[in-house]
Amino acid sequence: MEFVALGHPGSDHYAGLETFANPGVSQVEMTSDELTAICPVTGQPDLYVATIEFWPRDLCIESKSLKLYLSSFRNEGHFCEALAVRIRDDIAGVLELQPDKVRVTLTQKARGGITITATS
Repeated sequence: MEFVALGHPGSDHYAGLETFANPGVSQVEMTSDELTAICPVTGQPDLYVATIEFWPRDLCIESKSLKLYLSSFRNEGHFCEALAVRIRDDIAGVLELQPDKVRVTLTQKARGGITITATS
């Protein structure tokens, strides 16, 4: 198996979400506090903690490709709720899972005194 991003510095080698054969795990949870998107109304940055859980069959996600995938939202406008659904659907698609086998929880760091948590 050859990964495109793993082993290379930066994001020049990003080729989308990469997977590898499930070695036999029944559940995976990945958490990142490096997700940023732009508020589609104000244009201000929204900072998130993303927790991605999935119950794999044949495939798992390679973590560096996930990090690069999450960083791809940095300059895009998204509401928290819609972004949670988009990430869930993308992860389910690459892992060849039904959406109910993937759970994405985004916690938007407080802005204006309000914290939002959206789970898809």
